[in-house]
Amino acid sequence: MENERLGHTHIGVATGAYAHVRLHLQRQAIDTLGIALNPTNDGPDDSPATAVVR
Repeated sequence: MENERLGHTHIGVATGAYAHVRLHLQRQAIDTLGIALNPTNDGPDDSPATAVVR
């Protein structure tokens, strides 16, 4: 289980400690998709497939 791999005895410790990271990654993914699907005319004519994914 995830909590054992991270060295936590109780699952609540791992869930609470890393929830903000998961939320941040979800927001980042949504922002990246939004940029790829709704390009602006401010930059070079890149394909949506060239959006940066981290």
